[in-house]
Amino acid sequence: MSASPKPETPVALTRRARKIYRALVERYPYARCELDFENPLQLLVATIMSAQTTDVRVNLVTPLVFSRYQSAEDYAGADRGELEAMIQSTGFFRAKTDSLIKLGTALVERYDGEVPPRLEDLVTLPGVGRKTANVVLGNAFGVPGITVDTHFGRLARRFGWTSEDDPVKVEHAVGALIPKKDWTMLSHVVIFHGRRTCHSRKPACGACPVASWCPSFGIGETDPLLAAHLLKYELTPVQS
Repeated sequence: MSASPKPETPVALTRRARKIYRALVERYPYARCELDFENPLQLLVATIMSAQTTDVRVNLVTPLVFSRYQSAEDYAGADRGELEAMIQSTGFFRAKTDSLIKLGTALVERYDGEVPPRLEDLVTLPGVGRKTANVVLGNAFGVPGITVDTHFGRLARRFGWTSEDDPVKVEHAVGALIPKKDWTMLSHVVIFHGRRTCHSRKPACGACPVASWCPSFGIGETDPLLAAHLLKYELTPVQS
């Protein structure tokens, strides 16, 4: 009878996690936040609007929203019916409108209309949790943060980086494996991989660049040719 495999040591886990990270960066060197924005307020608004919908859908709506509402004061004084009509296609538009109006009011009253660049301040704002705060910090302010969305959490567990389900616990567990300076890019490449290759229902294991280090290899299609047909979106940047 063969002996049971030895549990992975913390050092081995860290090394494996960093190999996976480097391989994902090589696969997706162009990975970035897929929400369109030009300033912290726009990114904060877009991220709130992205709940329960796709970044593609939000990007279709935000040009009109951003042209109409350009400051925190504009959101604070927004006509509810007008804003609801603008963002209706993103779903849950009444709750999102309520959050955006309250967000504008809070920014005006507490932060002189500016988006604060600190996690502890951002999470006190209406409609803003740690995930949204880390998106804004990492992409608008250059402050490293780990964005634990559904893709990131799923892949962190599949990679064996953590067994936690709670997003905050996932964030802390993964943050202990990867240098802080890489947290924002880590978020991008893992989310890109989750959207394009390591799908929820049928991951493309046979076309995965980190298959050699993934303990979940085999839960999806392992044949390289068949797996290639499961890939979504472009795996190389679209040239403009």
